[in-house]
Amino acid sequence: MIIYGKNVIKEAILNQRPIYKLYVDEKLNDNKFIAFLDNRKVSYIKTNKGELNKLSDNGIHNGVVADALAYPYYDLEEVLDLNKQQRFLMLDEIQDPHNLGAILRSAEATLIDGIITSKNHQVPLTGVVAKSSSGATEYVKMIQVSNLYQTLLKLQNLNYLTVGTAGEATSNYKDIPKDRSLVIVMGNEGEGLRPLIKKGCEMLVSIPMLGKINSLNVSVATALLLYETLTV
Repeated sequence: MIIYGKNVIKEAILNQRPIYKLYVDEKLNDNKFIAFLDNRKVSYIKTNKGELNKLSDNGIHNGVVADALAYPYYDLEEVLDLNKQQRFLMLDEIQDPHNLGAILRSAEATLIDGIITSKNHQVPLTGVVAKSSSGATEYVKMIQVSNLYQTLLKLQNLNYLTVGTAGEATSNYKDIPKDRSLVIVMGNEGEGLRPLIKKGCEMLVSIPMLGKINSLNVSVATALLLYETLTV
């Protein structure tokens, strides 16, 4: 897959992601980044900005584009650990790659155990997502499942508390307990949680909105909940 941006590619190299070809703007004057590549014996091809624009589909590449191994998806069973307290984030039909990237960045910063998404109706991991995550895509485990509702029920049976967000909820997001394994469920940018997914949540919480706007961007709301449920 094509990834781009200095931070994204730097983290890919640090995480030893296979890079098949690396393209660098022939006019790039970032000596620190070039030294980083040279010190790790990463070969690269110098090319012009027009070619980089073409490779990245006019993404904001900062003069660096790579063809690298695609980011993996995990099975839920690979990530579950019933011997410790875990926190998972479940995303219900997030469509904007920039939102997903920002969510990944917050998830990495708060040491989330994994992000659960559906195989359908969900923006995939792309170069745009990776760029928006500033490299966090390297470190967050993305889990794909066939059915979010059934996954919620499965995790409930394993004693994970499933917490959804809804504007009409009477519980405050600060009321989420911190002494249990959690699944925090965030909904679509426009519609929020689908009715069935909302029904599957054992607890619904809201974030107080004191101004005239009645909702937050989903990536901002997610960051608030992830930091609120930290146990450190």
